[in-house]
Amino acid sequence: MVDFKLTDAQLARYDADGYLLMESLFDEEEIELLLRIAKSDQRLAADAYSRTDGDGGVSRLVARNVLEDDIYCTVVRSPRLIDPIEQMLDCEIYHWNHKVMMKEPRVGGAWEWHQDYGYWYVDHSVLFPLLASCMIALDPATKNNGCLQAIRGSHRLGRVEHVAVNGQMSADPERVEVALDRMELVYCEMRPGAALFFDCNLIHRSDRNCSENPRWAMICSYNTACNSPFKRSPTTHPAYSKLERSPDESIKQIGRHQLARKQP
Repeated sequence: MVDFKLTDAQLARYDADGYLLMESLFDEEEIELLLRIAKSDQRLAADAYSRTDGDGGVSRLVARNVLEDDIYCTVVRSPRLIDPIEQMLDCEIYHWNHKVMMKEPRVGGAWEWHQDYGYWYVDHSVLFPLLASCMIALDPATKNNGCLQAIRGSHRLGRVEHVAVNGQMSADPERVEVALDRMELVYCEMRPGAALFFDCNLIHRSDRNCSENPRWAMICSYNTACNSPFKRSPTTHPAYSKLERSPDESIKQIGRHQLARKQP
């Protein structure tokens, strides 16, 4: 199996910035398979729920906590994601959840400034901020279509209290304003196949999609084996279970097979 370990320089950059962008982590065929399957996935469309912003924009997404035998979960199991995140967190990891984000042309809504751990700490009973995610661009992500924005180094602030803003839970606006005065705002523009790894305490947001182009993305999130939720409820993410890596070539194999089954 191919080794996807990060260099010392990449790890140092992630530790300092709270995120790491890797161009072309997935190739053109892999992204085309993912996007074609997602766009024609009736179950995905049926399961999608909407989040609105303060101006009436609507973003749709599907979040799943369970691993199945499909292309999305083959990506979750990819050593291209697991190997770097285990280095970043210095621990064995397991699947927390995965999402398909659908920000459609002209209507795709904005997301307020937030930390993922700001949600997970309250709603999912994890004790430590030992989680990380990877966003994979399925469409080009640009300033015009609402790419992710991050405050470089904001993960070092620790968990920030979250309050209701425009119908969403937002990181404390006063602290965000001060952070923006002292830290750099980064627009994470990405080509399809690029992957953005980011810490669960990184403060990030996105604007409304004002373009004629969609911005779909997949986000895979992982927790550390030592950080299982300490309370169980129907809404909590799963407790630790061993995450088996998939062979690197299996994304194309499973994607081709899944797409072929949809053909008449």
